[in-house]
Amino acid sequence: MKPKKTVIITGTSRGIGFELVHLFSKAGYAVLALSRNAKPVINLNYENITALSFDLNNVEDYNRVEAFIQNEWTHVDILINNAGAIINKPFVETTFDDFKQIYGTNVFGVAELTRRVLPFIPKTGHVVTISSMGGVQGSMKFAGLSAYSSSKGAVITLTELLAEEYKEAGPSFNVLALGAVQTEMLAEAFPGYKAPTSPIEMAAYIFEFAKTGQQFYNGKLLQVSSSTP
Repeated sequence: MKPKKTVIITGTSRGIGFELVHLFSKAGYAVLALSRNAKPVINLNYENITALSFDLNNVEDYNRVEAFIQNEWTHVDILINNAGAIINKPFVETTFDDFKQIYGTNVFGVAELTRRVLPFIPKTGHVVTISSMGGVQGSMKFAGLSAYSSSKGAVITLTELLAEEYKEAGPSFNVLALGAVQTEMLAEAFPGYKAPTSPIEMAAYIFEFAKTGQQFYNGKLLQVSSSTP
């Protein structure tokens, strides 16, 4: 008998995504963990976790995800768009290809995976996209993050648009703008900076919100930050 609840999480090889896999698995969910490097999750060897090597810029990988849902699950209760890419360099040095790389993962990838999975999500389902405080209008901005922060602003607006388009048919769409979390990606972008929040602490919040947030929110941006950045 297959588990009743299912969740797809992207960016699961490390940090928040890796911790989310643990939390949902322990809660009895069937988990589809998507990351370019699937080995960290495969090595967990949990029965209710499937890890696929997945590149948000590869069309064939989306086809594999669709086939998996059709053949193994038939429905998806929660989709968490957690994968992200970051570049920290002066704007004048940020090339066209740099912008394409960042938007390919942070915006186009979010849009395409959501589009592919939507037919399998029931009205009561929840699509949660992870953004950043840097993408929030009026928030403090940091030099060097023109591609990253603008891409994170784009998915905030995308979430609002999807919530409006599907407000009758469902599911619910919400976006979490995270403050600084002590992940490897943060360390790569801001060497030496110490964030006040750990990946497991933030994952625990996202875990609870993804399960129940759709009861209270739709098309909303929630700022999840206790510091600047």
